[in-house]
Amino acid sequence: MTILRFYEERKLVAKVGAMMLQRNLTDLAGGNISMRVDDKIIMSPTYAGTMQFWHLEPEQVLILDLAGNKLEGDGEISRESTTHLKLLNNFYPRGSAVIHAHPRNILVFCAAEKSIPPVLESTLKFGEIKVAQFAHGGSHCEQLAENIYSELRGQEDLMEKQAAIVIAPWHGVFAIGQDLRKILDAIDRIEANAYCILMSKLLVDPVDMDAHCDALRRASQELPGRGNE
Repeated sequence: MTILRFYEERKLVAKVGAMMLQRNLTDLAGGNISMRVDDKIIMSPTYAGTMQFWHLEPEQVLILDLAGNKLEGDGEISRESTTHLKLLNNFYPRGSAVIHAHPRNILVFCAAEKSIPPVLESTLKFGEIKVAQFAHGGSHCEQLAENIYSELRGQEDLMEKQAAIVIAPWHGVFAIGQDLRKILDAIDRIEANAYCILMSKLLVDPVDMDAHCDALRRASQELPGRGNE
């Protein structure tokens, strides 16, 4: 019987991918997941959504070296591995796992190239989710990796606590942290936050979101310290 290397890590990548699709945190067209374990990168294969509907077996999840060469796995390397490698090679160990996703409501902000302010108590700790500079050359280019990396620099404390997130214009989000479960939770919170902003426009008496954000920040300063919910 062959023992599959990094079985638990590969199993987790597959499970997170399935959860992303189930919760509309990505679509069939894209998204990918990676984590660094010492000098190896565990990463979902290309077309995990389109061809596999995110029903991955652990052996289909790839093992790469730090230069992005495939060592094991049944699938092929995603063209967005360039950005994952850039983040995992530069932020490790403070950031050791990355999720790229196409969440349904966040995509509205991606298309509009607009940042997402925190309007819920559960998203205050992430601050404003900012937009990286657009990269001419597409999702596989070095410029996208550099732009995402540049926007995330200085957010290492967030990576250690839960996740730092940035919007890639017209594309999706990239989030980096130390635990895929916590990163997924962060994206889920930001997606709910984005939904609230969009739906508030439909209220008979629309919410002044700027005033709301200011009031929420002031109120949060009066609350005792809170752990991760």
